[in-house]
Amino acid sequence: MAEETVFGKIVSGEIPVKILAETDRVLAFPDIAPQAPVHIIVIPKTTAYANVTELAAAEPETLAEMITVAQQLATEHASGEYRLIFNTGAGAGQTVFHVHAHVLAGNLEERTLVGA
Repeated sequence: MAEETVFGKIVSGEIPVKILAETDRVLAFPDIAPQAPVHIIVIPKTTAYANVTELAAAEPETLAEMITVAQQLATEHASGEYRLIFNTGAGAGQTVFHVHAHVLAGNLEERTLVGA
């Protein structure tokens, strides 16, 4: 990844977050601008990939681990019912170019910060 991002700063510890889940390769935390009652960001600790396509091609095991962590968090925070969203490219709504998944659950009209 050529450009430093906010998620890279979170991985390095430069920006503190409330960690909801962590493995050797993956980190999860509440989204700061939630779009649903449950809105969790799941990122790989590597900063090498801007989007999910790059990650899937280079490290499919890390992508699988991200999905496993997302499922575990959805079970914990939303009875296992959730949407998993990866935005790829600015035209698709990606604003941080460090691959990340959005775990969303609940009514979109009820926006709160999980873990706050």
